[in-house]
Amino acid sequence: MKFKTDTFVLFIIAVIVLAYFFPQWGSNKSAVPLDTIGSVGISLIFFFYGLKLSPDKLVAGLKNWKMHVLIHVSTFLFFPLVVLPFYPLAKIFQEETLWLSVLFLAALPSTVSSSVVMVSIARGNIPAAIFNASISGIIGILITPLWMGLFLQTSTAGFDLGIIYKKLIVEIMLPVLAGILLQRFGGKYAVRYSKYLSMFDKSVILLIIYKSFAESFEEKIFSNMRWTHLLLLSIIVTGLFFFIYFLTGSIAKRLQFSIEDRITAQFCGTKKSLIHGTVFSKILFSHTAAIGIILLPLMLFHAFQIFFVSFIATKLGKR
Repeated sequence: MKFKTDTFVLFIIAVIVLAYFFPQWGSNKSAVPLDTIGSVGISLIFFFYGLKLSPDKLVAGLKNWKMHVLIHVSTFLFFPLVVLPFYPLAKIFQEETLWLSVLFLAALPSTVSSSVVMVSIARGNIPAAIFNASISGIIGILITPLWMGLFLQTSTAGFDLGIIYKKLIVEIMLPVLAGILLQRFGGKYAVRYSKYLSMFDKSVILLIIYKSFAESFEEKIFSNMRWTHLLLLSIIVTGLFFFIYFLTGSIAKRLQFSIEDRITAQFCGTKKSLIHGTVFSKILFSHTAAIGIILLPLMLFHAFQIFFVSFIATKLGKR
């Protein structure tokens, strides 16, 4: 079987290389206001997200409540609970930052577009995938900061949950609500030009990734990181994915889900959103230069989940 290379992953690699050789453009001393551009871009991403949300499809998706519960329990509970027991081990080996980066990955909501696309290829329950992928991002705005706050509040200066939620409301929730309210005027255009809006989303994410890694390279955050760390992170995120994937599938089977619902539960319940991850990291970790390390497991996970799930989806689609 031939695998299609995800060009976005290649762009991410290119941006990180650019940040390595030219970190000065993304440093705090740079004349280019990348923080402001990123903040405006984030708000626009979620405004267009609100424009594309379909209330009818969301209401229709409410019926299959068992599957919805499983997907969101998997996304926001199973993932973090698997990571939590390793905290004492991380403290012993003084790898708290790497562990925190994995917890951040585990606490993130599911991705939207790729979940729906993969479920469609695998011939799963598409309306349910649309419902869960759409709702997951909104739930994540509330849940992800809570998980991170359990450790950041006590270990990191400058973390204030109230300020975090204020930023999330202003930069994310209000634009989403504005998009929903204006859907009758601009919703059809958002759907029609969704391809271009997706390109805009990815451009903003690449900008934030560049800024994050430029700051980390400028502060020499990666100077103590060895290739063994990268290998270890790759093994951890791959193992985490497979554990949750088979756990979700096993529970779905015990609950006697149809094959379509089982596919949707496994695909939506194991995805993590790179868009939400980069956006949340900008808000949650704005006080630290180690943001590049925080994003590293997420980018490894993103690349792997696309590779593996596309393989499984294609195989299931032929049944």
